Amino acid sequence: RGALERETASLLARPAAIAAESESLAVALADAGANCRHSSDSLASAETRLRAATESSKLADQALAEAREQRARYEVLRDGADEALAWLTREIRERVAAAPEALAELAGLAADEVPPDPTETSTRLDRLIRERDGIGPVNLMAESEAAEAEARVTGLRRERTELTEAIARLRRGMASLDQEGRQRLTAAFERVNEHFSALFARLFGGGRAYLSLVDDPDPLAAGLEIMASPPGKRLQTLSLLSGGEQALTALALIFAVFLTNPAPVCVLDEVDAPLDDANVDRFCALVGEIADTTGTRFLLVTHHRITMARVDRLFGVTMAERGVSQLVSVDLARAARLRQTA
Repeated sequence: RGALERETASLLARPAAIAAESESLAVALADAGANCRHSSDSLASAETRLRAATESSKLADQALAEAREQRARYEVLRDGADEALAWLTREIRERVAAAPEALAELAGLAADEVPPDPTETSTRLDRLIRERDGIGPVNLMAESEAAEAEARVTGLRRERTELTEAIARLRRGMASLDQEGRQRLTAAFERVNEHFSALFARLFGGGRAYLSLVDDPDPLAAGLEIMASPPGKRLQTLSLLSGGEQALTALALIFAVFLTNPAPVCVLDEVDAPLDDANVDRFCALVGEIADTTGTRFLLVTHHRITMARVDRLFGVTMAERGVSQLVSVDLARAARLRQTA
């Protein structure tokens, strides 16, 4: 544009120069007319120069006209370019939310780098805009929410570590308790088994019996099996014994437990019902010895006359009147003492 203006100025200045030159020629022509007799050749030359100057003037006028037309075209193009630039600036600000000056930096282009193909760029831009619109509205609280979530995750991880350590401690404690339980159970089982064998032989007047842990090598999960051999019979399980033998064997086991871990009170409900008189007598004698040894108070529910005769105090329920129950108590030990002193 600057070159065009300089050329235009030069062309505009040439008519003036030509006019000055024409004036000089006119002066020379006057001089030549005065001296035409002496300068015919100079006149011819001057006329030639005049014709050339005239032709140059015409050419200059033509060039000036063309320059003006070209300038007008350039001005139209410039106005169109300005409008296109303004439109592109608005489009860029609306579509990518960035100033045009920042596009090169956003696109990662150097100042002298050739931009990519416009069609490819437009396609990529449309794709990026669709992806941006697909993301949805921007959550302005995302950063603080992410920080809160990170804090929660950190807390949960810390709690998980603490819980893992607590579980490990609990498992170690459970293993220790299981080990201690096995030891205590084994020791108690051996003592009960020892008492059971002795009491069985005493109640039966001989024979042998023992307890056995079955079905699992772990004492805490194993089952209990009673093996008994009354006098004159082979060794067999409890279920194969007769009713009376089962009752005596069960009593031997109950008393074995009481001797191992005595309790203050023991209630036995008609345990002597399946026993004959001889076994009832052995049973009563054993109850008395255990009561003296352990201090356990035995409450016996019975209808057997031998058992009732061996107890210290007897309680009975009678119905003197129809529908009316009455409790009767007899202190047999006191009665025996009174009888001895009488």
